[in-house]
Amino acid sequence: MNIKEKIRIIEDFPKEGISFKDITTLTDDKDVFKYTIKEIAEDLRDKNIDIIVGPEARGFIIGAPVAYELGAGFVPVRKPGKLPYDTLKIEYQLEYGTDALEIHKDAIKKGQRVAVIDDLLATGGTIQSVAKLVEQLGGEIVSFNFIIELTELKGKEKLSPYRVHSLVKYDL
Repeated sequence: MNIKEKIRIIEDFPKEGISFKDITTLTDDKDVFKYTIKEIAEDLRDKNIDIIVGPEARGFIIGAPVAYELGAGFVPVRKPGKLPYDTLKIEYQLEYGTDALEIHKDAIKKGQRVAVIDDLLATGGTIQSVAKLVEQLGGEIVSFNFIIELTELKGKEKLSPYRVHSLVKYDL
């Protein structure tokens, strides 16, 4: 099945010059969505994953069903102020300022094997921040998995030496 055909491209969104990769046309097709989740899960099946971490917001859409498929737990990473319990926070640089992410302090136990799943890998900055949160809690990152990778932005290089797997690759 060619999932790339199910990804809608929207030019100049959210701002001019951006070619947005919209996965809602993938997730609203039950067969393609199921196939995509199974493909990611199969890539992780032999890696003894304890926890799937999904960053806000599309990481929730992909990560939770993969966790279910693997029989693993699911941990959300959210924007500040969205999680109700004690959190660990990290701030990171964007091209136009700073942002922050939070995770519950008790979400990951020392030594747990973690896969981080999101819809898209671009520059890798957000995912690097997620990795730092996981590792500060004692988790071992086994893999980063994405539906889409924008290869020209070299996010995979920023995530070296971690294992990175993407189902679909785009050149800009």
